[in-house]
Amino acid sequence: MFMLKHLHLRFTQNQKVMKKIVLILFVGLLTLSVNAQDKTAKIEFKAETVDYGVIEKGSDGVRVFEFTNTGTAPLIISKVSSSCGCTIPKKPEEAILPGKTGEIQVKYDTKRVGPIRKAITVISNADTPTKVLKIKGEVTGVDGK
Repeated sequence: MFMLKHLHLRFTQNQKVMKKIVLILFVGLLTLSVNAQDKTAKIEFKAETVDYGVIEKGSDGVRVFEFTNTGTAPLIISKVSSSCGCTIPKKPEEAILPGKTGEIQVKYDTKRVGPIRKAITVISNADTPTKVLKIKGEVTGVDGK
């Protein structure tokens, strides 16, 4: 009987120790996940629309959207796409660290005469994961038409 009572007492003490260890681990993991959630990337563009104005056919069609990572985590731009094949966007390959700037280059095919109204979609790990940028303007023929 004494032996059984002694084993029961020892077993309950081990349970208490295990409960404390599990509680400490749980609180530690919870703290880590809360800290990880505090760090987010934020993308802030200098301008969300680029106006080409009136340009001649065959002019330089390259323009740049400048942005800053105003967040606390590295910004990774995973995809940049345009609304048509006449506009070719180029994303940065490296992560943009907090406080640093980057650019998205856009090349419009200026051999096409007429108005420019295109959208560029940017997908990233920022707090706003999808951003739509716009280009506008007009391409005229060499004689102004």
